[in-house]
Amino acid sequence: MKRASSFIFAASLFLLLLDCCSGSFVGICYGRNADDLPTPDKVAKLVQLHEIKYLRIYDSNIQVLKAFANTGVELMIGVPNSDLLPFSQFQTNADTWLKNSILPYYPAAKITYITVGAEVTESSNNVSALVVPAMNNVLTALKKAGLHKKIKVSSTHSLSVLSRSFPPSAGAFNSNHAHFLKPLLEFLAENQSPFMIDIYPYYAYRDSPNKVSLDYALFESSSEVIDPNTGLLYTNMFDAQVDAIYFALTALNFRTIKVMVTETGWPSKGSPKEKAATPDNAQTYNTNLIRHVINDTGTPAKPGEELDVYIFSLFNENRKPGLESERNWGLFYPDETKVYSLDFTGKDAAVDLTSGANGTRTSNGTTWCIASSKASQADLQNAIDWACGSGNVDCTAIQPSQPCFEPDNLVSHASYAFNSYYQQNGASDVACSFGGSGVIVNQDPTYDNCIYMRTGINTTVTSNTTAISSTSTSTPTPTASSSSGRQTFTWISSSLLLTFISLV
Repeated sequence: MKRASSFIFAASLFLLLLDCCSGSFVGICYGRNADDLPTPDKVAKLVQLHEIKYLRIYDSNIQVLKAFANTGVELMIGVPNSDLLPFSQFQTNADTWLKNSILPYYPAAKITYITVGAEVTESSNNVSALVVPAMNNVLTALKKAGLHKKIKVSSTHSLSVLSRSFPPSAGAFNSNHAHFLKPLLEFLAENQSPFMIDIYPYYAYRDSPNKVSLDYALFESSSEVIDPNTGLLYTNMFDAQVDAIYFALTALNFRTIKVMVTETGWPSKGSPKEKAATPDNAQTYNTNLIRHVINDTGTPAKPGEELDVYIFSLFNENRKPGLESERNWGLFYPDETKVYSLDFTGKDAAVDLTSGANGTRTSNGTTWCIASSKASQADLQNAIDWACGSGNVDCTAIQPSQPCFEPDNLVSHASYAFNSYYQQNGASDVACSFGGSGVIVNQDPTYDNCIYMRTGINTTVTSNTTAISSTSTSTPTPTASSSSGRQTFTWISSSLLLTFISLV
């Protein structure tokens, strides 16, 4: 009986690790609006050579699906805006498309997402009303094929879907899109699909250089922007824009929808007026972005929350209209040489260079434990009660009128309690478990006068914050996996698997 109980415990814990420790990923967008690109077969080899594990394409091109068959690269494919009308009108159109364009190549082509429409609010044609009916028909087609749990359906949006994005806590959807957004958000919530957003700090800086700091846009800022409504600190525009989406979703009571960034990046070349479009700036932005994402830092409003991101784009595309920058977002030239050096795997993404989500304080080798935003309120409350009781944590700081009471919510209070217990007990993985509610991060969660202790250190200091100019937003014309985190996970899960096997 004891052996059976141990077996069940080991199996349960192993499955828990599989579920909670995968981490965020960075993928790449494979745009093909060019007449000089290598063939899909060559692109597939290039992608594998650089260990890119996630790829977004904007249609369901058969040659691309064939090229990426059996590569292990996870694909996000798309239904273009031009196909929304037939897909929304008749279920048979979606059924036929799935039967002829997808099923013959699946699962060899590892398709995990289908985007139905792209930035429809930016389209000159009024097609937004077609998106949700088309999504429903695509989902129905997937259900008929038994794939609706393996392939998620969503639609991508530009940041202009918001009427306000600063401060982040005031994020709100544009009321002009209410007729389209309400049923879309209901679809996403019901089917556990992510809200897909395209975010470009580059445009905010380019259009308002006197209001937006270049360092803030590049994840390089030594200053902090404070949200006056929440007290949250922002050291980069990317986090601020992502949190604006989260707050906009919360305002409409869609608290469970995950955000996914389906495009972001920085151009390496531009017109004379686009002085920030340089290889150095593009390299800085994308390098810092990868470091930020793979460390699972989350954002100030969602600390520790997984955030999957796709960088735009794999190649420079010479047929894109507009300013010079539009044709120079690529990481590679069409001859497959690098535009600039970039580590797609994140293996060289040192912790001490990570841009902070909640502040600018970092320390080599130091880690903290915070509460997962995915944990239930009941689990967090139980964990706080245990940490502040049997766990012998001094929780005075999260009492009313004390430095860490605000923001007054369970995630914030649990994060302080979790970290105190974690540091007092050797900063080990086990000390940050809390039944799966704890998350280890590399960024100091300290804010204002609320100081998160480190191992052997528990001092209180006053931190000054300096707000820089508010952000503006624009959108363009329409992978790396977490190395260190997944290596740790692999070690832990492998050890547990050995234990699991020994118990059988």
